[in-house]
Amino acid sequence: MKSWLRPILLSILAVSLPVGTTAQSTASATAPAPAQTAATINYRLDASASNVSARVPFFGLASKTARFPRMQGAVSIVPGAPERAVIDVTFDAVAIEAPDETTLQRLRGERFFWVERYPTIRFVGRSLRMTSATKGTVRGELTARGVTRPETLSVEFETDPAKASGVAITFTGEMEIDRRNYGMKSYQLIVGNNVDIRLRARMVPR
Repeated sequence: MKSWLRPILLSILAVSLPVGTTAQSTASATAPAPAQTAATINYRLDASASNVSARVPFFGLASKTARFPRMQGAVSIVPGAPERAVIDVTFDAVAIEAPDETTLQRLRGERFFWVERYPTIRFVGRSLRMTSATKGTVRGELTARGVTRPETLSVEFETDPAKASGVAITFTGEMEIDRRNYGMKSYQLIVGNNVDIRLRARMVPR
């Protein structure tokens, strides 16, 4: 470059840039910031330390409770972003337990869970909204007896899931459903329609 051009070019550059900036600082300001993504922590259900039950009013005076001793599931949590958690739990309907043989056979039969045709019950939650450090609600879908419907699970964690760091997590959950929505409409004068489902799950890192 000819020596007489250099002062002219420097003057043009100085006028075109805002006061207090340089070409290097301008380039830095316009460069996109690197994405900060927390790694997802995956858990599996510890079936030996987990359980689920379903309680239904009986004759309007008492209640009967069925239990599902066999279950499997997984949870995915993004530290610092609990709203991105995914909870996926499946219960073995064939293994259902009831307080007496008559109730057990009815629950396993066609008028209720129809386990011969629909051997599993599944809940998949895809949206966790925390109302405090340890309590929240999970919106998802429950599938029972071949019917899938949106349901909400109220959950309470033993520790803040937003601070999950790869250690075991235990939580409890409650959900109330209308059994008629899943095709279970028999014995309405004897058995209540609202079913209270309760879940306790211990999740361990995988």
